[in-house]
Amino acid sequence: SHMPLMEELMERMRAAGQGHVPVIVGGIIPEEDAARLREMGVARVYTPKDFELNTIMMDIVTLADPKAVAAE
Repeated sequence: SHMPLMEELMERMRAAGQGHVPVIVGGIIPEEDAARLREMGVARVYTPKDFELNTIMMDIVTLADPKAVAAE
């Protein structure tokens, strides 16, 4: 179910001129689907094995404002 939803979301975002906005996906996602999601333009894919919350939060901050992280 995540693949058709994300395909539609990414298509609609591009059509609306929002293809530059980072998209983050999480859940029980097989690695082959994660690879396809990244090929579609999904910025990050998190699964239950990604449990380092500080890393996830820093990833999100970096995606939202790369200059803020570079300034540290």
